[in-house]
Order: sequence, then C-alpha cells, then structure tokens
Amino acid sequence: MNPILQAQTNHKSIRQYTQQPIDDALLKQLIQAAQGAASSSFIQAYSLIQVSNKDNRQKMAALAGGQKWVESAAEFLVICADLTRVEHCSIEQGLGELEGNTEHFIAATTDATFFAQNLMLGAESVGLGAVFIGGIRNDPAQVADILNLPKHVYPIFGLCLGYPDAQPDIKPRLPVDVILHKDSYDSRRCAENVKAYDAQMQAYYQSRGDNQKTSNWSEQTAAAVQKKKREHMLSFLQQQGFLKR
Repeated sequence: MNPILQAQTNHKSIRQYTQQPIDDALLKQLIQAAQGAASSSFIQAYSLIQVSNKDNRQKMAALAGGQKWVESAAEFLVICADLTRVEHCSIEQGLGELEGNTEHFIAATTDATFFAQNLMLGAESVGLGAVFIGGIRNDPAQVADILNLPKHVYPIFGLCLGYPDAQPDIKPRLPVDVILHKDSYDSRRCAENVKAYDAQMQAYYQSRGDNQKTSNWSEQTAAAVQKKKREHMLSFLQQQGFLKR
C-alpha cells in the first residue's frame, strides 16, 4: 500500500495534544498543498480563519459543547464556505450580485470540504493529529460574530491540529460492498448490511483500549442525526445570503 493510501486508511480523530507548537512555515505549506483540492469551476469558494486568541478559543470550545481540545490544540482553524470573492467577480463582470442560489451554496460547501479533507490528510502525513469540530454549528451566529464573518460566508466546521498525545484505535468503516452499488442503487440489502455492521461496531466498542461502551452503529447514528438537528441553520444561512432560491 502506498503512503497516501496508508494515511487515508489510518485516519483517526485526535483530541489529545502535546504542547508542541506547529511551525508557521509548516502550517502555510500544509494550507498551500491543501489548495490543490478539486474546486467547482475553479471558483475556490472557501476561506480559513486561524483562531489564535485565547478568549475566542474558549468561547468556541463552549459553543461547541465544551470540547476542550478546541483550546488545547496547537491550532484551531475554522473552515468557511465563502462566496464574497465570487460575488465581486460577478459584479465586476457585469453579471450582478449573487441571489442565494442553492447551487452556489452546494458548490461553496463542497469546495471548502474538499480543501479541508486535503488539509487534514496533509497534516497527518507529517505526524500531526486532527479532528473536525461540527459543534461550532450549535450557534453559528455567535461564531460569525466572533470571527466577523461578512455576508456570503458561513462557518462549516472547525479543525483542531496538533501533535498527538494519544493514539486511539481506528474505527472500522462500513465495508466497501455496503457503500458500492453497481449500475443502480440496491436498497434491498440495507437492513442486512446495517445489522452486520452493528455487530462489528459493538464488538469494536467493547474491545477497544479506552472508552469502552456497549453500543453499536445504529444507536450512535440515530442519536447523532435525530438529537442534533440544528434547525436554526436554515435561517442563519439565509441571513448570510445562502439558500434563498
């Protein structure tokens, strides 16, 4: 297995970090490399906020539900979908202001996500650990206020980066045959596949070295989506100029 495939396979979320800082030159190199990610029509509709202020870090950690690693990581970055430059180009070219089209929201969100995944993979390749923080969407308006985000920008998630102080076990992913469909979607195998994966994940949770628990994938997944709906997101996004049509 080549180094890139190995790094992808070995990914694990790191929430405990040493106090070693990340060299500024290395961070900029990682960001520049991450910009090699695919971009919809090459619009590059994303921005990155480096949160260094300790008070703001504390606020972010609290807004994310008390995730202390937001404070303890060497770097905390907020990945944003950003259409401000895109709108500027549109106006300059005589095509008018953006109108909050859903397609533009999707393009900006996927651009930022491709970039963020590239950034995480690059960081892990040089010995750093990372974890994405979706919890900042618990109160995106406050996050936007703290970061002074203008219209046409929204925070998708945060990213903790640092040198690992612990190595958690790798979670087994869904088997390839479960997510790969040939020619057309086959919904008939859903129940069977989930049942088998639940058994695998239950065995994993009971056998791992730290944080053992009695649970399975279905329980974790159902709770993750049904107890974390964040219904405020639509109105916030519309206030920021997204999803109006």
